[in-house]
Amino acid sequence: MQTKKSVEFFKSIPAKHCSECGETVVEQAESYLMECDRCLSKIEE
Repeated sequence: MQTKKSVEFFKSIPAKHCSECGETVVEQAESYLMECDRCLSKIEE
């Protein structure tokens, strides 16, 4: 029963959007990035 509540909670979280272009970010577990891969590849190091 508790597992079902946890799943429902995580499904209700809205998708994260890139802070640069606004596109939906495809997240990996424990990812704290705020930009999408395309915008990250444009950043000069």
